Amino acid sequence: MTDPAATRSDAPERAWLISTHMDETPRAEVEDSLRELRALAGTAQAEVAGETICRLRAIQAATFIGRGKAEQIAAEASSAGANLVIFDDELSPAQGRTLENLFKIRVVDRTQLILDIFAQRAQTLEGRLQIELAQLRYLLPRLMGMWTHLERQKGGIGLKGPGEKQLELDRRRITQRITRIRSQLQDVRNRRAELRRGRRRHGWALLALVGYTNAGKSTLLNHLTQAGVLADDQLFATLDPTTRQIHLPNHQPCLLTDTVGFIRKLPHHLVEAFKATLEEVVEADLLIHVIDASQTRVDEQINAVHTVLRELDAHTKPILAVFNKTDLERGRNQALRLADRFSHSVMISALTGEGTEALRQTIADLLRDRVTHLHLRIPAGEGRAIASLHANGKVIAQKVRGKYLYIEAILAARFAAAINPDWIRDEPG
Repeated sequence: MTDPAATRSDAPERAWLISTHMDETPRAEVEDSLRELRALAGTAQAEVAGETICRLRAIQAATFIGRGKAEQIAAEASSAGANLVIFDDELSPAQGRTLENLFKIRVVDRTQLILDIFAQRAQTLEGRLQIELAQLRYLLPRLMGMWTHLERQKGGIGLKGPGEKQLELDRRRITQRITRIRSQLQDVRNRRAELRRGRRRHGWALLALVGYTNAGKSTLLNHLTQAGVLADDQLFATLDPTTRQIHLPNHQPCLLTDTVGFIRKLPHHLVEAFKATLEEVVEADLLIHVIDASQTRVDEQINAVHTVLRELDAHTKPILAVFNKTDLERGRNQALRLADRFSHSVMISALTGEGTEALRQTIADLLRDRVTHLHLRIPAGEGRAIASLHANGKVIAQKVRGKYLYIEAILAARFAAAINPDWIRDEPG
């Protein structure tokens, strides 16, 4: 096998898509999986030259789909001028090599395709490190026949020792690079943890947007926070997380983070590599699950998100289901059908803004126990206490009367519990 990123040219690649399914798989599910593979190929800037749906009784150890079927597809792909074959499944290293020998062109599996898309989309140093880590972990068991790819990589451990084989040297280089990247990502995790501790000391609630890719998370983030992040109608349009302050009706200080979109068969390499980013999901006080209710296979997309949340051990967190695109008739009908699956849900249109004020109110209601709304009368000489109020809460109103400051504030419940009870009033001053 060869590395797709290393051989990318300016001319679009022509891809032949192969989707496989077992005998008992419903036809609609097969077509939907192929449609998603087609969208992934387009996102990776490949032209679709043709496609094949293969029904399997069993997966073949050597070729996945069987040698006869592979030879038939190879002839069709060659006639169509394809220079790339994309499988909608993860192939073993041996299967990939055997299929490339049969097809005489590059063969890419679903995992490799998604890794390539992520490599194109990563903008920050952290994102690029996470993608490189996932790519190297994917590459490590596939080194056989890929030495020329690694010769283009700079750096290494020094000169090859006496009697050392090229494969052993390549493995050592990759292993050392993986170790360095993990160390750098651990530094990222430590910085994020310190930021979260600071936010919690000041009573900030942490919210995380999760959902299937292209469900509308970035569009919703832009509407709620004016973040201005990219919100294209493409799979994985945004990769690097964005955190912004969101204003709620009760003035509670909250931060909202947009996380990477999930997808069916999300490569385990990506989940592991993105642990530093996905910790925002694990540490969130509330998960906002954005669901494209207009999707035909919306049930499968919901289940795919829940699968990843379980893998992250975040499935027991409070979840608010946000059914997006309910301005469309199918979206509204499916949202009504699915609402009972969740304890809390809201119907919105992130594009038009319909329902977003109800969403803000629902978030405030779910987080109500975290804050206390107080009216205070504090002696003007208590400068340190007054400064602490401003630093650890949201001061809504403040006025001076004689020797006292009358303050209305939203405070974290644990901070409010330490307030001098003599300063608390039942009504505004």
